[in-house]
Amino acid sequence: MVNIHIDQLAVEIANTVREYTEEVSKAIERELAATSKTVLAHVKANSPVKTGRYKAGWKCKKEGSNGSVKYTVYNKDKPSLVHLLEFGHAKHSGGRVAGRPHIRPAYDRYVSTMEGRIKQIIQNGR
Repeated sequence: MVNIHIDQLAVEIANTVREYTEEVSKAIERELAATSKTVLAHVKANSPVKTGRYKAGWKCKKEGSNGSVKYTVYNKDKPSLVHLLEFGHAKHSGGRVAGRPHIRPAYDRYVSTMEGRIKQIIQNGR
């Protein structure tokens, strides 16, 4: 046990909270990166294939830094097809083409478990 002078107590508490916050932020960022890579792999594996260009076009992008990070999974080569393939669309000659959900199932499967792991990270401090 370390003895701290009463004048230094506030400084020590602030340092401990800062260290805790940095460790938790780094651990959460690692969890976000791992989950985004898993979602990306699942979306690629389950994407519809005609020529293969749509399936090969999936990318993951990190936006922001320290404390405010967001990962986006997107299709670089065929962005205009994403909504049409996921939800279906009307045919020019009438009728509809059925949707082939491949993004939402990956999101639902992995993001909900990620939220639980982030809660554990916050509770455990790493």
